[in-house]
Amino acid sequence: MTFKKLSAGNMRGFALEWKDRYPCLNDQTESTNFDRHYIYHPAWAARILAMMRPAVHVDISSTLYFCSLVSAFIPVIFYDYRPAHLVLSNLSTHSADLTALNFADQSITSLSCMHVVEHIGLGRYGDPLDPSGDLKAMAELQRVLSPGGSLLFVVPVGGPRVMFNAHRIYSYRQILEAFPELYLKEFALITDRSGDGGIIYNAAEELVDHQRYGCGCFWFARKSSPEGDPIV
Repeated sequence: MTFKKLSAGNMRGFALEWKDRYPCLNDQTESTNFDRHYIYHPAWAARILAMMRPAVHVDISSTLYFCSLVSAFIPVIFYDYRPAHLVLSNLSTHSADLTALNFADQSITSLSCMHVVEHIGLGRYGDPLDPSGDLKAMAELQRVLSPGGSLLFVVPVGGPRVMFNAHRIYSYRQILEAFPELYLKEFALITDRSGDGGIIYNAAEELVDHQRYGCGCFWFARKSSPEGDPIV
């Protein structure tokens, strides 16, 4: 009512009707709130791709915000268990089962799968129940990564547990052991406490496993030859 009174005689062509009400009553916060996982991990990955500039990037089921924004400067092929009908230049979308990818061995040079694997096999998105679904998915990501290729991989980290059908949480060591053929180029942690700041690079394993629901960002790579690419 106050706004309507203030607007009397000065509506500038805007309709102001009670039937159009759409109250938003909880946004007057001192600072802008955001989901730490889903803001920081795509920002981490996008910066790596901006530096690498691959000819094409393949993403498996990461947040659509990531593939849509990255496709502005790198061609992206996006796959999801549930097809995403997203229409943008430089972006193509397809369906795929992460536990049985239809790619040849060691054929993908630039690959990402972020905040995805923790869901595989829990049935949340219509996939079959499979206690080993996440391990199968990680094995597939490793299988398809080419020599010299990079995998940007993100999962929740902390004390290992299963959160019903929502997701799993992994220890740092569990993820390293799931990719025995690859080496870790970079690790970044997004802690579960906003007071810790933003992205913590090269966080200690003890800090990672102390999290309740942290976000672990792993940049894996496959050696370009058996003798090359020393572990960073």
